[in-house]
Amino acid sequence: MRGDQRERRSMVDSGPWTLRNHGGFSRMRMSRRSRMMTMMCRTSTVLLDSEDEENGEQRLIRTGPRIDSFDVEALEVPGAHRNDYEDFSMGRKITLVFQTLGVVFGDVGTSPLYTFSVMFSKAPINGNEDVLGALSLVLYTLILIPLVKYVLVVLWANDDGEGGTFALYSLICRHAKVSLLPNQLPSDARISSFRLKVPSAELERSLKLKERLEASLTLKKLLLILVLAGTSMVIADGVVTPAMSVMSAVGGLKVGVDAIGQDEVVMISVACLVILFSVQKFGTSKVGLAVGPALFIWFCSLGGIGIYNLVKYDRSVLRAFNPVHIYYFFKRNSTKAWYSLGGCLLCATGSEAMFADLCYFSVRSVQLTFIFLVLPCLLLGYLGQAAYLMKNHDNATQAFFSSVPSGAFWPIFLVANIAALIASRAMTTATFSCIKQSTALGCFPRLKIIHTSRKFMGQIYIPVINWFLLVVSLVFVCSISSIDEIGNAYGIAELGVMMMTTILVTIVMLLIWQINIIIVLTFAVFFLGLELIFFSSVLWSVTDGSWIILVFSVTMFFIMYIWNYGSKLKYETEVKQKLSMDLMRELGPNLGTIRAPGIGLLYNELVKGIPAIFGHFLTTLPAIHSMIIFVCIKYVPVPVVPQSERFLFRRVCPKGYHIFRCIARYGYKDVRKENHQTFEQLLIESLEKFIRREAQERSLESDGDDDTDSEVANSFSRVLVAPNGSVYSLGIPLLDEYKDTSKPTSEASTSEEVGPVPSSDPTGSDAEQSFERELSFIRKAKESGVVYLLGHGDIRARKDSWFIKKLVINYFYAFLRKNCRRGIANLSVPHSHLMQVGMTYMV
Repeated sequence: MRGDQRERRSMVDSGPWTLRNHGGFSRMRMSRRSRMMTMMCRTSTVLLDSEDEENGEQRLIRTGPRIDSFDVEALEVPGAHRNDYEDFSMGRKITLVFQTLGVVFGDVGTSPLYTFSVMFSKAPINGNEDVLGALSLVLYTLILIPLVKYVLVVLWANDDGEGGTFALYSLICRHAKVSLLPNQLPSDARISSFRLKVPSAELERSLKLKERLEASLTLKKLLLILVLAGTSMVIADGVVTPAMSVMSAVGGLKVGVDAIGQDEVVMISVACLVILFSVQKFGTSKVGLAVGPALFIWFCSLGGIGIYNLVKYDRSVLRAFNPVHIYYFFKRNSTKAWYSLGGCLLCATGSEAMFADLCYFSVRSVQLTFIFLVLPCLLLGYLGQAAYLMKNHDNATQAFFSSVPSGAFWPIFLVANIAALIASRAMTTATFSCIKQSTALGCFPRLKIIHTSRKFMGQIYIPVINWFLLVVSLVFVCSISSIDEIGNAYGIAELGVMMMTTILVTIVMLLIWQINIIIVLTFAVFFLGLELIFFSSVLWSVTDGSWIILVFSVTMFFIMYIWNYGSKLKYETEVKQKLSMDLMRELGPNLGTIRAPGIGLLYNELVKGIPAIFGHFLTTLPAIHSMIIFVCIKYVPVPVVPQSERFLFRRVCPKGYHIFRCIARYGYKDVRKENHQTFEQLLIESLEKFIRREAQERSLESDGDDDTDSEVANSFSRVLVAPNGSVYSLGIPLLDEYKDTSKPTSEASTSEEVGPVPSSDPTGSDAEQSFERELSFIRKAKESGVVYLLGHGDIRARKDSWFIKKLVINYFYAFLRKNCRRGIANLSVPHSHLMQVGMTYMV
């Protein structure tokens, strides 16, 4: 019994619903206006979600799975997207391998182009022992960071197939209420894709961490700052990766053609970057499939050249697998060896892209491709370069192209440039994914997002970001032409993301995985310590020009933080200023004005309460529509919300008011391609299903009204069958207090009073007639037209606010809000169907 109570307490959301165990009963605040009780899926409790509550008693009885009568089954959209990679044929799996190479591994695959060149520019070669020490550093960095950390650990911390810093943040938000935007609902946890794993009572550590995170506003803000910092570094990576990859590949011309200088390399690199970002709009699947075979040839070439150099020059470099050579390298070079760590890290660039681009492919396909193809070819490539340098110390500035056999130089040069373009795309697609996630979770201004694949919903293209990255990357290449300085900036961006990922994965281990604390501490201390050592090296050289990338990252961080801060203040102000139910009761069913025929969809961000903008419509317009639906487009911290669980409905006022609330829930990975006609059709059909279910439940309740009071009092074990066949038990009949005292509305354009509803319980025939009348009213309102009521709400800082707050809200946030994409643009609503009212919130 105590275990059951503990389970209930862990699943019941805090807030307006409180359960108090008292003598085997549960006391619950119960609605008098909505009279709708929600059967919570996957729990043994019955909860209410309403606008106006008072106390009532109810006993909880464990039975089979509960249904959520608040969830309305929407239409199944034909061709709904599925991110399923397990049922593919062998030919499709081979195609997927090529796409994986073309999208995920381009960045890490091109690192042999520049790793040794940057390392030995910091610590010049003074003997073969230096080559062995540098090679040993590269080998173990490649094994520890991309393989052990990312492939074997971090990839498993995905959010239902979605990777990146914001995917980790949403995963944490799902298991602990750490989101700063207070729009969470208990019903969110009943989404089938939520996959909530409640911390068990046996693991007190995870429970204490959960409680600490939820109770501390400082920790919530710190967690958000870490996520935003990591995301800003990912965006910075999207700038520096194309610059580094293309410059290093084109730089091979200086080896093949003596007349080519650095200025010509920069000009050719600029042309390649323009072409690269121009083809980005064709999508990940098309481009990935086109360039995948080219990258396969690149990896095979790396392995082949490595084997050739090992056989021709010096096989003794295999001794570098002994880590003692790292110690000797630092002992001989001391400070210079520490400087070279920034270059050594470049061999692991692209590790974060493997995680951020995970949404495009499955975890298993990424792991197998890396372990059996990418890693062996990379190891052979670095071993071959080191073998060549053992005999040719002077060619360290162009180690890769100098080690290529002369007969194969130009084919390898061509393949290397194609691979460099692919590498640039890897981080660009990762940037698109992170920005879409951050937009959905309220941390980035809304932008136009184009879905480039009908099969895979995660493959996207953001035009504004694409051209923005191109401009910044061109400025970066033209202002910093040295490959060493670009490499240092590359290291700063990569390490920033890596450290944020390490911290977030550590929280996931503690909160969700609930594994042994020694394993968690080992992971956190080892990898965070290793990354801090690398970070100290790149920061020491930040004055050489790589500071530009830090400025860019800080700028992106402030954009995201200001947007989140302003959005949070706006939402909190809307919650405080929402209209009271007492005012609605005073206005009556006609709302103090004329009810014109038609349906008004009033868009707002509130999940509870009547938005203040609705009062603005009432005082501004001479008439209001005969049916009002408050529509809230809400993103929940899951990748995908199934179409059948998209809509939530409830009545906001008594029946005669014809006012409903609709919450349309989307995951941060969901595709919103429906036009306004499709959305209206789904919404109205879902509303009809809600009303039909409500009538059926009321009919079930009325069947038990003939029982005597004593029978009702002893009916705690009574079993009821829901409309969908689910079985559940209630301590009192469903909707026992429901007696419609409102006045029915005519089926014409207005809600005129026709006569009182009898106070006695309606018969089954009367209930059916009432149900049919309401459906007929909805259909006639739909025929009269649907109008989108939009409140253009601006926010301004109060006069007594601090100067910094006024600056942030009145100028920075206002600028972002003015230039971002309007939310209604996603539905492509024609102007003839729009009606806007302006309103200013003082925050």
